[in-house]
Amino acid sequence: EVQLQASGGGLVQPGGSLRLSCVGSGFTFSSTTMSWFRQPPGKDIEWVSFITSGGGRTKYAASVTGRFTISRDNAKNTLYLQMNSLKPEDTAVYYCSSQGVRGQGTQVTVSS
Repeated sequence: EVQLQASGGGLVQPGGSLRLSCVGSGFTFSSTTMSWFRQPPGKDIEWVSFITSGGGRTKYAASVTGRFTISRDNAKNTLYLQMNSLKPEDTAVYYCSSQGVRGQGTQVTVSS
């Protein structure tokens, strides 16, 4: 069974930074493309970023390009999302995803 657990969210002021983590289990993490999604309050879920299994290719939504960085540590079965220059519109529940499965999310709130 694919299990994904995100953590690292919290309350941060505009312009601040957070690093999210997601630990995967129940599948071969190192062979799997991983993604981050987010769901702002009252809005539909949206894709944020993906990274290929070896980390050689990444892609970002236009709204986060240049501010967010996705990475992974296959030895630790862990996916990361470094979020810099955060804006109030980044407020959302963030989820990691693999193979169509979305794990438990972590809340990010950007507010002064």
